[in-house]
Amino acid sequence: MKYGAAGFPIKPVEDEIKKAGDLGFDFFELSMDPPEGHWAKVRDMEKQIVAALDACKLPVVCHLPSFVYTPDLSPGIRKASLDEMLHSLDAAAGIGAQKAVLHPGYITGMGVFVMETAKKYAGDSLAAIIAHADRLHIQLCFENMFPGYHIFYEPDAFDPLFAKFSDLKMTLDTGHANIGDPSQTRLGQFVSRFSHRIGHVHVSDNFGKKDDHLAVGKGNIDFEGFVSALKQTGYDDTITLEIFSTNTDDLVKSRERIEFLFSNIGARS
Repeated sequence: MKYGAAGFPIKPVEDEIKKAGDLGFDFFELSMDPPEGHWAKVRDMEKQIVAALDACKLPVVCHLPSFVYTPDLSPGIRKASLDEMLHSLDAAAGIGAQKAVLHPGYITGMGVFVMETAKKYAGDSLAAIIAHADRLHIQLCFENMFPGYHIFYEPDAFDPLFAKFSDLKMTLDTGHANIGDPSQTRLGQFVSRFSHRIGHVHVSDNFGKKDDHLAVGKGNIDFEGFVSALKQTGYDDTITLEIFSTNTDDLVKSRERIEFLFSNIGARS
């Protein structure tokens, strides 16, 4: 298993890379949101970022922009959002990323009243993003969201997606799966249903209300059950700790907790 730390795009990328290296992580996940992670800045600093990654001996996974509107009803907003994603993929390739996380994009405004139209736009944008990633030899891992996105938060939504795009993988986000799921069954359903498509994992905790990005054990997610189920699938790839705490101990202890669970509990039958 490889454990990574997510960068905070408010802070300089080189500083965040060094922090991940100093804390003993196996890779760095670059959040490509402004101000510091925007594709234009990454392109301008490409040599410095590559040098920082090399100095810390860290591969990079890129998280494509989170706050874009690829399903928007307005053609101009939709085009600008898609352009941001494609430029971000180019920048990711320039720093050596071979894997990228992709959000589906928000459905907002009048889109919630014409969901089929918004979903069509989301699908069109996704097809263009996947095609560009393929040309760059970057593995896309599509992330499960939560009810506020109005799209791609339940397992059922991923069946037609994976049927259409055979090479697309999933980023399974523990925090997102827990939101709005009082029965706490959605996360396990994702693992059992799409074990063959999980290509990346985001780990954080919450209480099922909002995306708090708490340290492991500070919310109500059953990480023992999650790790046991994931272990049964044979998963042995990248896991990013998305712990948004000012205390780096929370980040390190979360990694250590997940490492301990993988080493010490059996696969759930």
